[in-house]
Amino acid sequence: MEKSSRTLKLGVNIDHVATLRQARYAPMLNSPNAEPCVLAAAHEVEAAGADSITVHLRLDRRHIQDRDVFELKEKIHTKMNLEMGNTQEILNIALKVKPEFVCLVPENRREVTTEGGLNVFNADTSLNRTIDTLRDAGIRVSLFVDPEPKQIEAAAKTGAKMIELHTGAFANADVIGGEKELADLITAAKIGHEAGLQVNAGHGITVPNLVRLMQVPHMAELNIGHHLVARGLFSGVGNAVREMLSLMSSYDEIQCALSAESSST
Repeated sequence: MEKSSRTLKLGVNIDHVATLRQARYAPMLNSPNAEPCVLAAAHEVEAAGADSITVHLRLDRRHIQDRDVFELKEKIHTKMNLEMGNTQEILNIALKVKPEFVCLVPENRREVTTEGGLNVFNADTSLNRTIDTLRDAGIRVSLFVDPEPKQIEAAAKTGAKMIELHTGAFANADVIGGEKELADLITAAKIGHEAGLQVNAGHGITVPNLVRLMQVPHMAELNIGHHLVARGLFSGVGNAVREMLSLMSSYDEIQCALSAESSST
């Protein structure tokens, strides 16, 4: 595996490998022709240097299936990050699988993909119970949140050790229109870091927007899925991962340059 000493880690979400499989083979997953293989995709991105494998087990099982989660946990060589809604059904599965990480996300059956962050600020007590249950099982917990100070501050009070900043608003804005969204992410990352949280980020991250995103300080890991799977259709998913990692390797250099610029002004 092509690991390095880079600070910024990469988690690869392989949900949409399963999306392609389900488009044809949902009724017959035991068919010898059921492809593409989720496990094979995981092994390819691991070999390219990914630090973890992310999958979202949704209530409606639209892509990743229970059997995928158990097989991946048994056979991947890196760490598993299981995305899940705050539901008892998926919590029970998580406690059996015991991934290294769980990222709690909002879930709406009508949405195509996750559309926003958890409302931790107004969450009921079930969120804290789920976090405590996962922590007691030795699973590190992350909360997927919008880059809003009140959500970051609320997340820090839950006992979760990580947040994943929702980068969708930034990713979907044009370069000029994205200045506010980028500023919001920078502020949120600083608040999270000062609160002792590990700061991750994900949603809509691409090769074209990555360099601007790396202006955000204190990031530990990026979770990227759809873009890598889409690029993989043309160049191979392993090559797509290697290209992303090559760009990510400049994160420390960018942060040092920004820090020096700030100190001189």
